[in-house]
Amino acid sequence: MSGKGQIFRAGEVRAGIPEGEQFSVCMRRGNWTLELYEPQNKDEQKPHKQDECYVVLEGSGVFVMGDERVKFGPGDMIFVPAGLPHRFEEFGERMSVWVIFGGPEGGEPA
Repeated sequence: MSGKGQIFRAGEVRAGIPEGEQFSVCMRRGNWTLELYEPQNKDEQKPHKQDECYVVLEGSGVFVMGDERVKFGPGDMIFVPAGLPHRFEEFGERMSVWVIFGGPEGGEPA
């Protein structure tokens, strides 16, 4: 069997983010990691070794993926393949996203 299921609530996870930090790791399971990410003023991410998905909870702005710029807002889900430079811009004072990393290093085949 695969074990016990879990529910993650953004408000509870947010309360556990240490002062000065921008994210909290909620779960690690095999190749999967779940985080709550709340950048402060600027998103300084580097490309990641795994594929990832962002689910926007609050905030809006522009998401940069390589040479592409797209608007985002609450309820949007964004997929970023492993290794692609990306960042959130123009998101104002408050932004909150679930981040799901999964699959092998280098990403899944297209």
